[in-house]
Amino acid sequence: MLTGTPFIPETITVHLGYPDSGAPDVTVGFASYVKNVASSEIYPTWPENALRANIYAIVSFALNRIYTEWYRSRGYDFDITATTQFDQKFINGREYFENISYLVDELFNDYIRRSGSIEPLFTSFCNGTTTTCAGLSQWGTVSLANRGLTPYEILQYYYGEDIDIVKNAPVQTAMPSYPDIELKNGSFGNEVKYIQVWLNRISRNYPAIPKIPAADGVFDTPTEAAVRKFQQVFGLEVTGTVDAATWYRITYIYTSVKRLAELDSEGVRFDEISPQFAEDLHIGMQSIEVSMLQYYLAVIGAYYEAVIPVEITGYFGEQTERSVKSFQRVFGLPQTGIADRATRNDLYRAYQGIVESVPPQYTSVALYPGTVLREGASGDSVKIIQQYLTYINRSYSDIPAVSDTGYFGPLTKQSVTAFQRQFGIDPTGIVGAVTWDSIAGVYSDLRYGFDKRPYQNPGYTIK
Repeated sequence: MLTGTPFIPETITVHLGYPDSGAPDVTVGFASYVKNVASSEIYPTWPENALRANIYAIVSFALNRIYTEWYRSRGYDFDITATTQFDQKFINGREYFENISYLVDELFNDYIRRSGSIEPLFTSFCNGTTTTCAGLSQWGTVSLANRGLTPYEILQYYYGEDIDIVKNAPVQTAMPSYPDIELKNGSFGNEVKYIQVWLNRISRNYPAIPKIPAADGVFDTPTEAAVRKFQQVFGLEVTGTVDAATWYRITYIYTSVKRLAELDSEGVRFDEISPQFAEDLHIGMQSIEVSMLQYYLAVIGAYYEAVIPVEITGYFGEQTERSVKSFQRVFGLPQTGIADRATRNDLYRAYQGIVESVPPQYTSVALYPGTVLREGASGDSVKIIQQYLTYINRSYSDIPAVSDTGYFGPLTKQSVTAFQRQFGIDPTGIVGAVTWDSIAGVYSDLRYGFDKRPYQNPGYTIK
């Protein structure tokens, strides 16, 4: 969950023993979990303000474990343990105290955070009698409540003046932070940005890991170099790609160097988790991401009879919604018409399958390779774009011709930028799906004529 604003999970999975023990796991509703812990940790006869302060601490502690994926990032299949040596006391199947149950129903979606930070505070606490700690003293809250302190004032007494209480956080289904698709050189998206931000912070503690100059959501050569060095430093297979193992190792080290699971956390700022791209695409939106979605749908629709093709306009209208639903139907996804993460991942996989399997003679131009090309990239895809731009130069002299070296250098960037200006695309000098489609489309029009369909020759379909 390090990839977004915290929310209240519908459920939490508790390991009924030490982390490495063979004890069973149980999954319970989050509010039920808080009621169980509160009924196990504190006394129902305490003053209400003390009870409230303790419930805030219990909620925040559990949310911190979930937000940092403290256990899941280390390969466990649970969110928290039931032991006070590691976490909070949970007694499976116990009954709840009535007044505590009422308070939890009111407070379970409120949590504590440090001012200026995003993550739920790691609200360490102890009973204050047999054990003491740097955080909240459970018995100490009783005396403070008896002195007339409010729950917030009690929490400030233990955790400092610079805390906020977030009220009514949304409740939703928790999903693993790993995007369920490997990130590699040329990938783009919010997950790439997060990896870049995390690695740059980790490099402060591990300076052998090189800094990534532009944390812009595009997986470029410097990003690959940082990933490779991280993998080398932490004993992972050195591939330069971010699979699940590398993703969770990065999140674990990031949590550790920022001390996010400690009371003296460095904190996560909003700019560190703010999305670079829209998370979900839906009807009414207009953006470059919509154009990219439409390109994938247009190509897939050319090869899958049951997927409705769509025009690339950049506007998500009813036609695009119908196309998304048809894709979701074919690939067994909920037919919402919204391009969420699962839909976009399957869309990318389906598109890549076409790119890898369709014989070249069935397309008049090369399909987008599925990876962003920018300065520093190299390979056959770069060579193809260079050849297309040089051909286009015959008719558009303002777009420089470029040698087909296969290396994306400054001259190639200059030519791409000139093309983008000529055809009304944001002049970034980066070739994504939209720019590739536009370059390939202009090339196809000039070479084969305007009535030639660039995605597919008739007679090749996937049913």
